[in-house]
Amino acid sequence: MQFAAPAEHYDRFMGRYAPTLAVALADTAGVSSGMRVVDVGCGPGGLTSELVARVGAENVAAIDPAPQFATACRDRNPGADVREGVAEELPWADGEFDATLSSLVIGFMRDPEQGVREMRRVTRPGGVVAACMWDIAGGGMTMLRIFWAAVREVDPDAQGERPMAGTAAGDIGQRFRHAGLRDVIDSAITAQANYAGFDDFWKPFTFAVGPAGQYLRSLSDDRQSVVREACRVVLPDGPFTLEARAWCARGVVPGARS
Repeated sequence: MQFAAPAEHYDRFMGRYAPTLAVALADTAGVSSGMRVVDVGCGPGGLTSELVARVGAENVAAIDPAPQFATACRDRNPGADVREGVAEELPWADGEFDATLSSLVIGFMRDPEQGVREMRRVTRPGGVVAACMWDIAGGGMTMLRIFWAAVREVDPDAQGERPMAGTAAGDIGQRFRHAGLRDVIDSAITAQANYAGFDDFWKPFTFAVGPAGQYLRSLSDDRQSVVREACRVVLPDGPFTLEARAWCARGVVPGARS
């Protein structure tokens, strides 16, 4: 399981980008007071918390297949309807939400097309579906670009996360159109994270969170050291900030609210 690590490890690895990424995705989806919304693939709750802040916990649902993430999300967002489950089989009724969002998840769905169809199904006619995934193909996710470039010093053929759904420009939007969503708009949104220094950057990779961490753990100690040094030489001494770009799409469920 790619995400078997504790929620606190995810927080230090990818969760530090959540505050800025969540705002950007919620803005793209037009989430505002009075709406009922769901976070598909909520993780420990970074996006869920932003949704709660906008519409209130009683109007937010969330779901994640990792039990420790679902538990953390529930604990961090009391009153929200947080469940354990997968995007391809959402446990809510047709048209239950005004907006359905998914952040950094479509690439991990076992069937992205079915996941998008389910996101459409639980969204009311005229409602919005929005999703984002890191720009891996274009190198816009700086942290992962640095890591995988370093990996290729020991494994030139390493594909990294490039084959994953949603990591190339326009991919999410194309999947939305195939699912029958209308008025689909492709865009890019940005986030950032602060690091206290190189150790703060490197240590979370050793937690084996997600594809990068799992790959690092598969390497010998010597090869891990080579990757570490290759990352270190391209990063500054002392504190620094890294920018990250995600590809995003927003679509509307056909029809109108009766």
